[in-house]
Amino acid sequence: DLSEDEIMDDYGVASSSDEELLPIERAARKQKMEGQDISEDDSEDETPPSKQRVEQEKEKDTDLKLNMEAEECFVLPSGQEIEKEAAQPPDLQLVHQRIKDNMEVLQDFSSKREKGRSRQEYLSLLHQDLAAYYSYSDFLIGKMTELFPLSELVEFLEANEVSRPVTLRTNTLKTRRRDLAQALINRGVNLDPLGKWSKTGLVVYDSSVPIGATPEYLAGHYMLQGASSLLPVMSLAPQENERVLDMCCAPGGKTSYIAQLMKNTGVILANDSNAERLHSVVGNLHRLGVTNTVVSHCDGRQFPKVLGGFDRVLLDAPCSGTGVISKDPTVKTNKDEKDILRCAHLQKELILSAIDSVNATSETGGYIVYCTCSVMVEENEWVVDYALKKRNVRLVPTGLDFGKEGFTRFRERRFHPSLKSTRRFYPHTHNMDGFFVAKLKKFSNAIPKPQKDEVPSEELTTQAVKDGSAPAPTEPSPKKKKGPESKANQQPASKQELSAAVAGRKETKGELNANKKKKLLIASKQSNFQKKSRLLNAAWPSPGGLTAKSTPRKKGRVQR
Repeated sequence: DLSEDEIMDDYGVASSSDEELLPIERAARKQKMEGQDISEDDSEDETPPSKQRVEQEKEKDTDLKLNMEAEECFVLPSGQEIEKEAAQPPDLQLVHQRIKDNMEVLQDFSSKREKGRSRQEYLSLLHQDLAAYYSYSDFLIGKMTELFPLSELVEFLEANEVSRPVTLRTNTLKTRRRDLAQALINRGVNLDPLGKWSKTGLVVYDSSVPIGATPEYLAGHYMLQGASSLLPVMSLAPQENERVLDMCCAPGGKTSYIAQLMKNTGVILANDSNAERLHSVVGNLHRLGVTNTVVSHCDGRQFPKVLGGFDRVLLDAPCSGTGVISKDPTVKTNKDEKDILRCAHLQKELILSAIDSVNATSETGGYIVYCTCSVMVEENEWVVDYALKKRNVRLVPTGLDFGKEGFTRFRERRFHPSLKSTRRFYPHTHNMDGFFVAKLKKFSNAIPKPQKDEVPSEELTTQAVKDGSAPAPTEPSPKKKKGPESKANQQPASKQELSAAVAGRKETKGELNANKKKKLLIASKQSNFQKKSRLLNAAWPSPGGLTAKSTPRKKGRVQR
């Protein structure tokens, strides 16, 4: 019989246990032992790697780096490729990836650009891709690229694709926010306070019941209202027993908030030029229990002629709606430059009217808050800067702790330095609709006279005649000599003949004779009109007290 030592093999394992191992396990164990033997031999005598092997490894590393750089380098598509893409339905994944690559190149243009390509080529391709991917017009994309840096532009466009959270304002005339929140939570509404900046707002995440049809809503305990629309009323800060004008009040959310802050004291005049929208204003005011408000239908531009002397005025001016694209996606394509300028012209008229409606000598007020739901500079800073030049007002802090400062310079335009006190709000930074708020303080009721450089003298005279502040200018009495009159009558004929010759038209003799007859008739009518005007000037006294009859005679004698 063999002893146990004789049964053990070279690896120190009994043959019976070795047979139980799988072939893979045996091979692994054998390879492990061979590796140990090799390592012992290497430790005794180490040999350095060959030079060829080192060079091969270096070449592999350089090839990998070159391949990575080639993959990272963004190549602009050729004109033929762009034409093919335009003829086919857009590949949104390809366009989105190209937008990312293009943005990376533009952020580090000097090192990542393609040789022989200008920055303008990259920008034009980026505008085209952004317009195609987000479904914007070329005009609006161009405006947005002027307004935002490239890193912020895509964030703004992405934020417009997502709807803003549902927010509501507690009506403290009937309840408290704590009680309202508990009542809605009991009905299955998931909500939170809006933020530290608002004491009445609540944000709703989801609800098992229609949030606009709960018993609390029908009882007037809250108003569905965007977070951004709370800001201008907070900036206005109306006081009790004041006279406040909401010039563009529909649908009544801001008006009811003003009444809430005034605790139903004083007087609020809610005005809107659209009679149909006033129905919703009246309904909301009744539901919310507002009793200090008078609703009117009047053109805001004519309001100072109707009524004035208000302590505070809120002007939520009509605008292009470029800040609420998430609510109205049609703005992406149906707005052009004419619409922006048309809105800006109306806003300038309205802000001057709002300033004229305020009493500068008010003990507690004399403030105007101008706001829009637009992000365009033409509708915001441009309008406020125009008001600073035309009226005796100055900008004051809005009282809002957050928001971005307004522009004091935009491209080639320079605005008043105090426009820093205005505030801008964006969907991608504040998670609310795009908004602009400016607060003005009126320090004099006098309207400054326009400077000569700003308005021509002809416009001043016509405006003065329309307002009734100056008499209409009378035509000077015509001279009795026939020579100059006949020359003046012949002058239009020479112009007509020259224009006809330049245009290449040939008139026949009959047409020329007919034209001469018409001119003679016009000249005779003009002479009759001049005779009548001389008789009227002689009979009607001039504003200075002297008759117009004596002055032409003196002039005539001097000329003779």
